[in-house]
Amino acid sequence: MRNPIFILAGLIGLIFVLTGCGLKSEEDALADAKKAAENSFHNESQIETNYELGSDTIYIPENLEVESSDESNLILVNGDQTYILFRNPIETSQSELNFNAANAEDALLLDSFSNEENFGYIRILPDEGEGYEMQIGVGGVKITTFTTKGKMDADVEELMKMAKSTVLEE
Repeated sequence: MRNPIFILAGLIGLIFVLTGCGLKSEEDALADAKKAAENSFHNESQIETNYELGSDTIYIPENLEVESSDESNLILVNGDQTYILFRNPIETSQSELNFNAANAEDALLLDSFSNEENFGYIRILPDEGEGYEMQIGVGGVKITTFTTKGKMDADVEELMKMAKSTVLEE
């Protein structure tokens, strides 16, 4: 008879394999990302800014490091993930310019949101590998990164928070 420890270890291994097969589908990940973008966009909580970009200020999460910056661009990194923030200071928070430019036939997700103060959007494209190119924008600010299905909704929340936080000096 076999040792019960080996049988138990085999069953645990089988459970891990079967659980891995039940990972979130692309369709579910995109739906969750859209919901996270919309919720984050409509969240009216005040966002504390902590970085100056030209004459404006922006919120940058603590886990991101500024690699380079100029008047309109920020390159941020977190390990091997890069975030590119572009700010067009002549566009208002209601601007749809970046959204119109983001229109792509191969977009897996392209949706917009608006309220009295802001116009925002989310665009997700397939990457050449198994990842995704994500772009989040609010008015004249857009942020782009590459992400995975598992990180998609968390990245959306942080990017939308960053985009919304930009305080344009009138």
